[in-house]
Order: sequence, then C-alpha cells, then structure tokens
Amino acid sequence: MQTRIVETDGLTQQVLEDGPEGAPLVLLIHGFPELGLSWRAQVKALGAAGYRAVAPDMRGYGGTDKPGRTEEHTILHLVGDMVDLVRALGRSEGTVVGHDWGAPVAWHCALMRPDLFTAVAGLSVPFQPRRPGGPPTPAMAALARRAGKGELYMNQFQAPDAHRIFEADVATGLRKGFYSYDGATPDDRQSTGFIAPGHDFLSEVPDDATLPPWMSQGHFAEYVSAFGAGGFKGPIDWYRCLDLNWSLTAFLQGRKIPQPSMFMVGQRDPVRHYAGQHEAGLKDWLTDLRSQTVLPGAGHWLQQERPEEVNAALIGFLKSL
Repeated sequence: MQTRIVETDGLTQQVLEDGPEGAPLVLLIHGFPELGLSWRAQVKALGAAGYRAVAPDMRGYGGTDKPGRTEEHTILHLVGDMVDLVRALGRSEGTVVGHDWGAPVAWHCALMRPDLFTAVAGLSVPFQPRRPGGPPTPAMAALARRAGKGELYMNQFQAPDAHRIFEADVATGLRKGFYSYDGATPDDRQSTGFIAPGHDFLSEVPDDATLPPWMSQGHFAEYVSAFGAGGFKGPIDWYRCLDLNWSLTAFLQGRKIPQPSMFMVGQRDPVRHYAGQHEAGLKDWLTDLRSQTVLPGAGHWLQQERPEEVNAALIGFLKSL
C-alpha cells in the first residue's frame, strides 16, 4: 500500500492505494469521522485479490483540501470529486463502495454517472430514494418529535458552531464517537442517534467511554493527528448541506439504480434507528441487488470492526460482476 497526492480539478486529494496498475478500479469512500485509512484492511485485501483499490481522504478531511465555505460540500461536489478522481487515475470506469456518509456519496455516484460507476456497494447507510415530502432536516425533526425520541443529531449539526464540541478536545470527541456507535458497546450505553433535551452528540456518551476493541492506540493516534490538524468544520459541513442537497437533486426524483449493487449493515448499527426503514425496500430501488447482509452483533464501523467478513463480501461481489 502507498499514500500519495492526486491533483484533480480544483482539489488536491490524498489517497491510500494498492493493487496492480490497470486492474479493475474500486473506489472506497469513507464517512464521518473517518479517513481513507479507515479502509486499510480492504485496500490491502482487494489489492491482493487483483483489484486496484483507492481510498481517498474526502473533501474536508485528512490530507485532502478543505474548502472553507459550507456550500462547497454539497452532494454534487462530493460526487464530482469522485468523477474527477477516476479521470485523474487514468480510468474510464470503476466500482464505488461507500460507508456511513460515504454510502450516500456512492449511491449518488451510481445515480448520476452510471457510465463511470458501473457497480456500487453501500455499508451501514441504505439507499434512500428522493421522494416528495420537502427538505430533509425539517422532515427528520418532525419525525423525531412525533416519535418522542428527542432531537436527531443531524439537526443539531446544522448549527454554525456544531463542530466546536469535537474541536474542544479532539481525542475525547473521537473516542466517544467511535464508542457510541460500536458493536461491542452495551445496549444501554450505545447511541440511538437521538439527543435528549439539554444534551449534544457527545454529552450523552459516558465519560468513561473506551476505544473499541478493534482500534489500537496507534490507529487512534492517526485519527487524532488528522482531525487535530484539519478540524471538524468541513466534515460537519456535509450535514449542513442536507437541505441544499435536496434543492439540487430534483432531477433524481424517483430514479432507480440499475447497476449491480450490494448492501451490508451491522445488526447493532445505531443508524438503523433512523434509516433502517429503507432497508426493507432496497430491492425496489436497487434493481440488480445481488446481496443484502446483516452481520450479527456488528455495529457501525463495519469495515474496521469486521474486516474479514467485509473483505469476503466485497471480493465476492466484485467477482460476480
């Protein structure tokens, strides 16, 4: 594996990559609060299996450029970055894989550029089709109120200073974030994604939260170093663009994904509390859905918690193409 810088149109991207030059391309898109190195086990395994695996630090993260304006983090920018990365790598097509926030980016890559992204896989966050009903954050807030669950954290992340709670103590913010969504965390200490009045995303997590069992101190230090240098504004700007994304994607209303696809989620992934209802209808929108897997006991950080199972599923999917 190697880390290098790739110059694309208006954006310098840092990527982790492995595998033979000229082999089928697989892009691996991370979510929040992660980095390209979150895919280290997959980059290594896919490279060994004969694929060219490339995991970028996404816009606003790690070694990639961090545009200052919130509105420079829309889904159109994020998809555009991946389109241009394919071009900069000298390719004309590839498979796209996304986890957490990276999953919606991957789904939208497949929706918008089926000529480039000929297959798609999502981990943790299912495809959520654009349907009538208005901008997402007010709708989500109303849903949470009706359910009596508190405020969905995505609504809190709309605040201009929402990133400050993470930047006040980067190591504590990351440790609590990983702990609260991990499969090894007991039910009564795991997050649901809904925040009680008077609390925020981190204050609800116990102060004695530990690192997940799969994360070494050295691996954690890589996250702390990257987010300590780059901050959290850009990553959380992705959430602040949810309503703007809605206004920009009317052309995708009702569109399905015909490319070969797969989906995998942890049984104990907290995302299922607020996005799980979309799992049941996936086959109606992913018309060539080749596998849909729930990993027993797994939490949210799927490719890091359960790398062997994720690697086997991805390689099996790629071989089916």
